Amino acid sequence: METNEATTVFTPLAEDAFLSLGTQQIAYIKAVDLPDGAHAVAIFSADGKPMAAAPSVEVAQALLRQHELEPALVH
Repeated sequence: METNEATTVFTPLAEDAFLSLGTQQIAYIKAVDLPDGAHAVAIFSADGKPMAAAPSVEVAQALLRQHELEPALVH
């Protein structure tokens, strides 16, 4: 008996490969309080490394898009 159903096989990613997903496309932005009491928006790479800070979400998003990264908000 023939079947027309396609079989999909998923191969699990190695931990290093999984952790690197999105590192070249996505950056996260999050509102933070600075030690002096000022407010800023921190920019983090997809793997969590701090990259920069901006005075507002709008400026952070513009900076990321200028560098061909997609911003993702973290609450």
